[in-house]
Amino acid sequence: MFSEMIANMDEATYLRLRDAAETGKWPDGTALDEAQRGNCLQLVMAYQSLKLTEHQHMEMGPGGELVQKSKRELKALFAGNEEQEIMRTKL
Repeated sequence: MFSEMIANMDEATYLRLRDAAETGKWPDGTALDEAQRGNCLQLVMAYQSLKLTEHQHMEMGPGGELVQKSKRELKALFAGNEEQEIMRTKL
């Protein structure tokens, strides 16, 4: 049932749950209690593990492993994005 719910979850729902877990508030500003925040976090981690292929600084990767990028990897990623953005604006 849980994996079925994650498989059917759309990206908009994932983003709302992720924001709620990060901020401790629903989009309307209502505070989450600890159980709600924990449930949001579990759903977000499961979604990341099953559906996302692009890794952030820290997230759940395929198979449920924790994926973390080093400072060097993040700097290279950000430098690459800046260069791509500069090239797009020049074209």
